[in-house]
Amino acid sequence: MKQIIECVPNISEGRDDRVIAEISQVVETVDGVRLLDVDPGKATNRTVITFVGEPQAVVDAAFLLIEKAGQLIDMSKHTGEHPRFGATDVCPLIPISGISMEETAAYAHQLGKRVGQELGIPIYFYENAATEPKRQNLATVRAGQYEGLPKKLADPDWKPDAGPSEFNARAGVTAISARDFLVAYNVNLNTTSTRRANAIAFDVREAGRVKTVAGEIQRDDQGEAIRVPGKLKAVKGIGWYIEEYGICQISMNLTNIKITSIHEAFEATRESATRRGLRVTGSELVGLVPKQAMIDAGEYYLRKQQRSLGISESEKIKIAVKSMGLDDLAPFDPQKNIIEYVMDDGASSPLVNMKLNQFADETASESMAPGGGSISAYVGALGISLATMVANLSSHKRGWDDRWEEFSAWAMKGQELKARLLNLVDEDTAAFNQIIAAFRLPKGSDAEKAARKTAIEDATRNAIEVPYQVMEAAIESMPIIKAMAETGNPASASDAGVGALCARAAIRGAYMNVCINTADLKDADYVAHKLKAGKQIVEEAERLECEILKCVTAAMAPDQ
Repeated sequence: MKQIIECVPNISEGRDDRVIAEISQVVETVDGVRLLDVDPGKATNRTVITFVGEPQAVVDAAFLLIEKAGQLIDMSKHTGEHPRFGATDVCPLIPISGISMEETAAYAHQLGKRVGQELGIPIYFYENAATEPKRQNLATVRAGQYEGLPKKLADPDWKPDAGPSEFNARAGVTAISARDFLVAYNVNLNTTSTRRANAIAFDVREAGRVKTVAGEIQRDDQGEAIRVPGKLKAVKGIGWYIEEYGICQISMNLTNIKITSIHEAFEATRESATRRGLRVTGSELVGLVPKQAMIDAGEYYLRKQQRSLGISESEKIKIAVKSMGLDDLAPFDPQKNIIEYVMDDGASSPLVNMKLNQFADETASESMAPGGGSISAYVGALGISLATMVANLSSHKRGWDDRWEEFSAWAMKGQELKARLLNLVDEDTAAFNQIIAAFRLPKGSDAEKAARKTAIEDATRNAIEVPYQVMEAAIESMPIIKAMAETGNPASASDAGVGALCARAAIRGAYMNVCINTADLKDADYVAHKLKAGKQIVEEAERLECEILKCVTAAMAPDQ
């Protein structure tokens, strides 16, 4: 698996569009790095920049960004609502795929040492890159902010981890880390009182508040202030007033959304606000969010509504957006705010991303692909989609309120199979193209002939496996279709019947592709196994189709 990390530097400039553009665009000069998001905030005078790529390329891009920010931002003139101490205030590296946290921390150290040596900017490592426990917490590292740096840098206990100990008046200090995916999340309140907003923040954040009795701070035997923990783990938060919006917000960092999810943070804030006589009016996400976090939120609110969870991911995301008011202050665009959508350019699924008429035109063109295999997969996807529709309609049928979970479970299985079959639409065409590419390999020398033969064998085997997977997914769909014909909304029985016809057609069509692609394969045992197993699936599909159509006929003409 290719190693991918994300970098989310926060620069201390959120008002000058020219400066923000010049700093953020420098990362795109590095091959293999993709700039995903640039999110400026005028009130905070801070911009969150997000880019991804392979580790060394990301480190190189981050170095250039820190260098450019140090040239264009003068911290001695900076003001803003957010705590800060450097032109590039923080620069976390985040493992995304194929790389461990320990490996990511090593890249963070490499970046910090290079910035310190070549740019003369003091560096502190925090979180998983921290060199000692007291430096793990960013708030502790950044205590005193920019104005307190001359004193801090002179303290031997706060000697920088890399770079000079001298105060860099222009660039300040940069904190570099390796950390889990962090979600910056703000909840909007119907108040202008920062004190009341902070009271809510203290209720929900992990650090809570300092314990007081009759206004006096309570201390332990060591003289440390005793704290009353807040409700949510892995959450940092403060209350602040945003002049741009004319309201107060609870500004939170969700440092581990596996521990505290976005919707849990929203609900805890809403409950605290209600107890204190305030109202949550909505919320906003700063930067990007993982798709699963939005789907989890959508499913949470669907359960509260006793509605089926077997709807498309786009609908779940829409439910999440509306439930948490993520479009309260500005539109929430999933294509710009969800990391997987931003990274997906559609190149991996060109057929599925086509409009229906485009797909039909492409199929009808002179090219040999997409062909019967892709069409079989698509027909199978349509078949299970019909059954999923019946399940969703049944889940909120009048008088069936106590059965919503039953039909939701069927619909969720249907959505999973639909996704598998849609993926196979493009997989089948890719398998065909792999065969064509193999046949076009050079065949001059003996080594080239051998390599070509192996490539053809491998491509042919893949061209068998893909339609066979279509058969497997389509046969899995038929019990769901049958259940909807038997127990689903009677008014939609004919839809289940059409779904059965589609599923059987998908299986028969895919089996023809299995058969034709086995003709030239030399592995006789493999061929015999696939043909036998495929024939059994076809026979089972025909049996299930007959049973389903009997149910449908009975539902359409119950008195006959």
